[in-house]
Amino acid sequence: MLKIFKNHPLHKHNTFRIKVSAKFYAVPETSGEIIAILRKYRKPDQDLLIIGEGSNILLTNDFQGLIIRPDIKGIEILDKSSDNAKIKVWAGENWDNFVVYCINNGFGGVENLSWIPGSVGACPIQNIGAYGAEVKNVIESVTGILTDSLEQITFTRDKCNFGYRDSIFKQELKDRFIITNVIFKLSKNPVFNTTYGRLQDELAGNKKIDLQSVRQAVIKIRKDKLPDPDKFGSAGSFFRNPVISKNKFNHLRSDYPDIPSYPVNLQEVKVAAGWLVEKAGWAGKRIGDAGVYNKQALILLNYGSATGNQIKELAEKIIVSVNKKFGIDLQTEVNII
Repeated sequence: MLKIFKNHPLHKHNTFRIKVSAKFYAVPETSGEIIAILRKYRKPDQDLLIIGEGSNILLTNDFQGLIIRPDIKGIEILDKSSDNAKIKVWAGENWDNFVVYCINNGFGGVENLSWIPGSVGACPIQNIGAYGAEVKNVIESVTGILTDSLEQITFTRDKCNFGYRDSIFKQELKDRFIITNVIFKLSKNPVFNTTYGRLQDELAGNKKIDLQSVRQAVIKIRKDKLPDPDKFGSAGSFFRNPVISKNKFNHLRSDYPDIPSYPVNLQEVKVAAGWLVEKAGWAGKRIGDAGVYNKQALILLNYGSATGNQIKELAEKIIVSVNKKFGIDLQTEVNII
């Protein structure tokens, strides 16, 4: 039986805990159910939103269309005969549970992405990344269903148009493609990526570096800088780290020698959005129940009863403030609906 609900409350389905509802909310458990729901409930003039665990969205109003949250589960090892393991993971699996599965089986490549909230189906959309690693580096293909033609299509990695926190699924195919599974290619002889800032410091005292020690170091860092999800609503990093020209960066560095930066290529530099927000005076600031986390200014908080629009207005004030101080336009990492 299809799981579809009318006028469904969404506060438990978004990590900001915004109290809005969806006109239709569907939870398909197979690819066939996705197609059946689209055939039966999708109307030509109706908005469609595809979500995972709601950890990267800000809902500003009741959603008058159809929300689909794929809940297809399963992990299948397709091949582990060589130096690599090829693993097919269905979209409804929790991302961090999959990371644990990989570490327990000795498969390397996702350990730096430990403790990131969300589902496996959502990870290619955002090209999730942390501590010098991006999920694009371990994805072999992404399969899903086009919402208009109901055709099943597989995109190989080079067709996904992966970029920094970006992909074809976030651009041309946004809400037009429902991911059903992802195939990962992981290493059975992992080379650890531990040179990224705090991760290197955290692991400095370890006699042995292995998958589990990298995971535990990442978790410790994330717990130190992230708010308690039981106390506050948030969606993690609200803004993307902006990429600016090397020339602009050199001018900024002359005024702010301590500005954190990461080279992108010979012409561009990535700077830390959280540092920009903090230096613009926003760390710990609160307007009603919408606020900025004092330990990591990249994170916006719902202290209890903030609306999506109140958090959006706070974000807009921050964007204006950072632009005025640094001449840099911040872009949101969170998807504002």
